[in-house]
Amino acid sequence: MRLTKNLLALIVLAIGAQWSLQGIGMVGGSFMTGQPQWFYIGIVTMLVGLAGLVWANR
Repeated sequence: MRLTKNLLALIVLAIGAQWSLQGIGMVGGSFMTGQPQWFYIGIVTMLVGLAGLVWANR
């Protein structure tokens, strides 16, 4: 179960990173590219992923 929680948290963290990079325009090919709100949404998502990692490993 711990492995599942870690994997889920890492997936959420990776999605947040992708959204942040798209928001600042470093990754193209999406409607999110260059849209600053996606940078902030990605940061919040990454924080949720980090919190999930902490929770899964305590």
